[in-house]
Amino acid sequence: MLTIAVTALEAMKEIPPHTWLKVGIVIAAVIIVLVIIPKIFKMNKIILGVIIFVASTIIFFSWIRQRNEPKFLTPLIDHIVPFFSSDVVREKEKKMPK
Repeated sequence: MLTIAVTALEAMKEIPPHTWLKVGIVIAAVIIVLVIIPKIFKMNKIILGVIIFVASTIIFFSWIRQRNEPKFLTPLIDHIVPFFSSDVVREKEKKMPK
């Protein structure tokens, strides 16, 4: 039994530190979610709606500006980009002489 514990400990030492960082972040995120979700259910629904709207708007405009949207949303964003400024469109315009 002791040899199994020693080999498991040795195997854990061989795992790179950035993997442990990711595991720690996931554990912290789960704990935060378990603490925050009950508080969200007790929150005023109008305030919650405003917070969700503002966060969604910031993410949406970030996708338009930097063109880093998920692949399945690319066709939708392609239609919207001409109405707003985009770093990608601006770079293309700089490269193309008029």
